[in-house]
Amino acid sequence: MLNIGCHVSSSKGYVQMLKDTLYIGGNTFAWFTRNPRGGQAKAVDPVDLEKFIALAQENNFTYLVAHAPYTLNLCSLDPSTRDFAIRTFKDDLRILQNVPSSFYNFHPGSHVGQGEDKGISLIVDALNEILSEEQNTIVLLETMAGKGSEVGRNFYEIKRIIDGVKLKDHIGVCIDTCHLHDGGYNVVSDFDGVLDEFDRIIGLDKLKAVHLNDSKNVQGSHKDRHECIGKGCIGLEALVKVINNPRLQGKPFILETPNELDGYKEEIALLKSLYTGK
Repeated sequence: MLNIGCHVSSSKGYVQMLKDTLYIGGNTFAWFTRNPRGGQAKAVDPVDLEKFIALAQENNFTYLVAHAPYTLNLCSLDPSTRDFAIRTFKDDLRILQNVPSSFYNFHPGSHVGQGEDKGISLIVDALNEILSEEQNTIVLLETMAGKGSEVGRNFYEIKRIIDGVKLKDHIGVCIDTCHLHDGGYNVVSDFDGVLDEFDRIIGLDKLKAVHLNDSKNVQGSHKDRHECIGKGCIGLEALVKVINNPRLQGKPFILETPNELDGYKEEIALLKSLYTGK
């Protein structure tokens, strides 16, 4: 079974997110825990959440992928920005404690001129403060395209963060096909080689989810501009190989292409028609 969905609006609650996902033919979804640019999280309606859990089980929904706000920067030069990120992170994990089978995906951050060593050290310190034995949610480091001073631009930087985290069972990785491609990895003609490298450096047991996106830019551009499936520089053939790769079977694939729901519905139908896995 292809576990696929997209980012859906959380403004009307969990049941509506599930209904939107069913409309597009999906069985998993991603959502922002609060406004993507930050701000207060909306209170969870316990009745809505209870109905959602029952409907998700009825419709064979798989792991869900919550996304942290883009404004979170655990390695900011500004201590108040780091403190805001830590408090927001903890609050989101508190909320997700009641959402079964959920991941919490986040961008590692930007070191803003401090250098990757300092950036990684700050991220590790923050995660060791945030993560707790009691949490149910696995936190996912997202692979980045390497624009500006982003941390996580390659597998080595991701590994260094994981190596520094004490509660390693609570952390994993979400790969993004656009970010990998823009970051210099050969997603187009050697995706198996990319996974081999990931396994050698990090370990495939840490790969928990995939953001499935085409790219507007050539390999190694470090620009991070997503494109609709099959309309970019990665192309449909390569992305079909990604969803059919046996080492990724069972993982949630999340579309983050520039689309509305009807566009996602078309993309999912296309990908399902080309899916050969079990």
